[in-house]
Amino acid sequence: MGSQAGAMRTGRNRRGNAFIEFALCLILLNLIVTGLFQYGHSLFMYTRLQNAVRAGARYASRRAYDSASATPSQAYLTAVANATAYGDPAGGGTPLVPGLSPSHVAVTIRMSTVPEAVTVAIRGYTLRTFGLSYSLQNKPRATFRYAGRFAP
Repeated sequence: MGSQAGAMRTGRNRRGNAFIEFALCLILLNLIVTGLFQYGHSLFMYTRLQNAVRAGARYASRRAYDSASATPSQAYLTAVANATAYGDPAGGGTPLVPGLSPSHVAVTIRMSTVPEAVTVAIRGYTLRTFGLSYSLQNKPRATFRYAGRFAP
């Protein structure tokens, strides 16, 4: 009889251990799934930002360049920044990426006697995900050869 009572106690102890192991595994699994979700969302938002920069650089490379120096005119800069942030050179509307504004867009022109290449980059933008934030400086950026009309 004593051996039967010992076996019953051991079975009950094992059920308690299984519950504790399940709870610990559930916490660990929850952390892993949450981390994967955070990473996926961050990657998704960065990809949207990268597409906006690429579209802005493509627009800048085809727009008529109206300055004789490497410093573009304010109209050119505004149109490129709006095309990057909003998808429309006229500006306004909803940003392509939440929190992105034309003030985050930096435009650089590489010039010899005529424009050779246009680089569009993001500066000072904070990519926010659920509880985390990443500060982006000169990332992402895109460079296109200038193919527009040069009219100084």
